[in-house]
Amino acid sequence: MARRRKGRDISGWLVVDKPAGPTSTTVVNKVRWALNANKAGHAGTLDPEATGVLAIALGEATKTVPYITDALKAYEFTVRLGVATNTDDAEGEVLETSDIRPDDEEIKAGLAGFIGDIEQVPPQFSAVKIDGQRAYKLAREGETMALAARPLWVESLLLIDRPDADHVTLEMVCGKGGYVRSIARDLGQKLGCFGHVRDLRRVWSGPFEASEGLTMDQVEAMARTEALDAYLLPLEQGLQDLPEVKATAEGAARLRNGNPGMVIASDVQYGDEVWASFEGRAVAVGRFKAGELHPSRVFNLPQEP
Repeated sequence: MARRRKGRDISGWLVVDKPAGPTSTTVVNKVRWALNANKAGHAGTLDPEATGVLAIALGEATKTVPYITDALKAYEFTVRLGVATNTDDAEGEVLETSDIRPDDEEIKAGLAGFIGDIEQVPPQFSAVKIDGQRAYKLAREGETMALAARPLWVESLLLIDRPDADHVTLEMVCGKGGYVRSIARDLGQKLGCFGHVRDLRRVWSGPFEASEGLTMDQVEAMARTEALDAYLLPLEQGLQDLPEVKATAEGAARLRNGNPGMVIASDVQYGDEVWASFEGRAVAVGRFKAGELHPSRVFNLPQEP
């Protein structure tokens, strides 16, 4: 018999403005403890020294994590020009230096090559798996790996500040799987001056904004109280990029049992991925086919009284 998870059966999203220092997993575990939740996960890892929005899913909301992971995200980051490191950030060892400092127009011209569908090679110190082991583990052991390039959609990449000759602050909006450290490294190489990320902040991720997130001090101050519960966002926040259809009463009952159920839809096409609601609550996600939703994910949520 499987062991029952300890904690409350609560579902929803809590947005945290992650500080520099802790890992994303550490933040998730702290939030799970603070809410006494039986299940929690996050929608997109941030490096320990990165800050900004970390959207934490609780309970049934963990089933919507892929939709936030796939959504567009915005990052603001500062690149230190003239220095390459083995980690592509300020935590690593210096590999090469250069006295070249491109001007703003040269930088803007260089950024144009990183917009749209691009290929990027992950940093040596990354969570990519190589023969079952994380790349960062092998890198710490002194190995240099030939990592395969991965596709990335970059919606925009803008120069927003030039504090001094050695630094440039950029804003990037991109899709799933982007490595900001790779952008800094590759831009430095393209400009002939080397570069690495000095600091990084995720400004927003899908519908979640860092400016609306709780600090870890706030989470700890409200831990195990109803005050923290008040900041929970509904599970449905994670489904905003999908069209919504309305389930009939009979359709909702069938969907909750994992069967195709009748829905009322407009402006959706046969085969579209959609989510169904009934009386204001999410019931399931699946494919729309001839007036029915064929579920791929079913939500076990209490109905409103």
